[in-house]
Amino acid sequence: MLTDNEIAQAAESLDTAEKTRAQTGLLSLKHPDMTMDDAYAVQAAWVRSKIEAGRRVIGWKIGLTSKAMQYALNIDTPDSGVLFDDMLFEDGATIPADRFIQPRIEAEIAFVMKAPLRGPGVTTFDVLNATDYITPALEILDTRILRVDPETKKARTIVDTISDNAANAGIVLGGRTMRPDAVDMRWMGAIVSRNAEVEETGLGAGVLNQPARGVAWLANRLAAYGDGIEAGQIVLAGSFIRPVEARHGDTIVADFGPYGTVSSFFA
Repeated sequence: MLTDNEIAQAAESLDTAEKTRAQTGLLSLKHPDMTMDDAYAVQAAWVRSKIEAGRRVIGWKIGLTSKAMQYALNIDTPDSGVLFDDMLFEDGATIPADRFIQPRIEAEIAFVMKAPLRGPGVTTFDVLNATDYITPALEILDTRILRVDPETKKARTIVDTISDNAANAGIVLGGRTMRPDAVDMRWMGAIVSRNAEVEETGLGAGVLNQPARGVAWLANRLAAYGDGIEAGQIVLAGSFIRPVEARHGDTIVADFGPYGTVSSFFA
């Protein structure tokens, strides 16, 4: 277990990396015995500092929901992070060139809640009943921690990702809003293009076979920390594509077919 001082130092290094756009070293390398609970403690400390600085929590993101990403990190569980008010961009927005370090894009389904969800024991049906509407979304990922240590060549692990607010950096909502029982989310897919060239495609079934299952998982995980999902919050249920690099000058468009499109331009 990390000490309170080590947790505070790790959170401060992440905050500095985000502000200066200069990545910090791997926490998993500095603390080889670091656990997932330690990582969530670092994330929570960073979240508290953001709230103290005036940021407002608007929701949650769920990551590592696909088998491919779980196999890559040798884990069998998703992770989660916190969405803040300054992360929300309008559909078609221009993302400032100096905002992120190494932005990447994922296509997801966003849940907007009309009622709170608090575990334990939250089911997929509870999620559907508590959801006001769903809508297409892009998640902007960023890495305040190095992806690979230049000296040891060691790649970041799950504890690095969790500490780094699950690599969460931004969210773009667009397309149609739909009641959660009006569409089979397993077959709700997207064609994601960069500068008019198709980069990735995927279906909602890639998210734990049903995106609402991820939201249930989140509510039950948060219960262990005395927390929950509140009415009005946005929950990104998890990506069903591999991340697409967003370079300067790139336009990213996710075409959800009959459910509309969502896009952003990276200056």
